[in-house]
Amino acid sequence: QVQLVESGGGLVQAGGSLRLSCAASGSIFRINAMGWYRQAPGKQRELVAAIVKGGSSNYADSVKGRFTISGDNAKNTVYLQMNSLKPEDTAVYYCNGEIVISQGISITYTYWGQGTQVTVSS
Repeated sequence: QVQLVESGGGLVQAGGSLRLSCAASGSIFRINAMGWYRQAPGKQRELVAAIVKGGSSNYADSVKGRFTISGDNAKNTVYLQMNSLKPEDTAVYYCNGEIVISQGISITYTYWGQGTQVTVSS
């Protein structure tokens, strides 16, 4: 009953910028955290950036200083601003949400979006 829908991927030249968006909808009581992961061909999925309720965030070392994660609580949406993109940033980017769906049952479920392709050409 919860959907995460990503948008904003595409093809960009090295040094360029992209902004990813992920909107959560459905039966949501509280969002504890949202984040972005990526998976390049032949590699494991890795955390790119995450933001928790309250606003603190963390980043993979490889994107620090280039990527910025932010959230809009009113819209249940998280953004990833990606600047100074490099060919090694090429991957499918997945949105992740740690979400409580019921006030009566305090269980956090993990949800994933369908992924959006980011391709950085050299």
